[in-house]
Amino acid sequence: MASPLPQTLTLVGAGKMGGAMLEGWLSIGVEGAGIALIDPHISDEMQALAATHGMSVNPAAPKPAEVVVLATKPQMLDTAAPAVQALIGPRTLLISILAGKTLGDLTARLPNANAIVRAMPNLPASVRRGVTAAAAGAGVSEAQRQLADALLAGVGKVEWLGDEGLIDAVTAVSGSGPAYVFNMVECLAAAGTAAGLPADLAERLARVTIEGAGEMLFQSPLPPATLRQNVTSPGGTTAAALEVLMADNGLAPLMRRAVAAAKRRAEELSG
Repeated sequence: MASPLPQTLTLVGAGKMGGAMLEGWLSIGVEGAGIALIDPHISDEMQALAATHGMSVNPAAPKPAEVVVLATKPQMLDTAAPAVQALIGPRTLLISILAGKTLGDLTARLPNANAIVRAMPNLPASVRRGVTAAAAGAGVSEAQRQLADALLAGVGKVEWLGDEGLIDAVTAVSGSGPAYVFNMVECLAAAGTAAGLPADLAERLARVTIEGAGEMLFQSPLPPATLRQNVTSPGGTTAAALEVLMADNGLAPLMRRAVAAAKRRAEELSG
């Protein structure tokens, strides 16, 4: 049976992440004529996309929608709340991707919302290879959860959390994680330059290596440890490098500190 799709959807905040999700929804069959975009600073690109697909932009008298997706900056919630309230009917599903804003925060500011899903997507959503962790509030029905799952799956994989409290850790791993990978490319390229390669060649080699390794992870059912072992010959060059990376003071403790720092900051923002 086909996944459910909403007949009406309002996106509040059409920035980079909101825009990426919008393109994903269009790709899975959500009808543009049923979509409204609300953003006082909407980009020319989003204006053009809306015109192409028959979406309404900043309607003068927006009506409650089957689904409202809140994708503004978190600090704008208080300002936007009165306008968002008018978009929420008794059966509206609210999906929030606001970092640091809990289900409790959303309920307090948007009392009209009976069904809320809090979601944390990540940047690869823009190329349909994202991962979104989601937590459903108590008022979300099974049908609404399936609806949320279908929409979030439009930009990648979906992981449902039984405990909303895990979202800060999710933010530290997958939410911020793409930046860690980009920095790894920078560091690998810089190491290549230090080893004698021209800087532009080192960057190309590092970039394509990470791209290829990521594609192997995507295509292979094997765990990362097995993939690593498969490319490591005993006594070879890779083994020599891994002795450094896997040392007691190597990459693992560094990554633990990085993720812990990101989680602490997520907790501070939540507070």
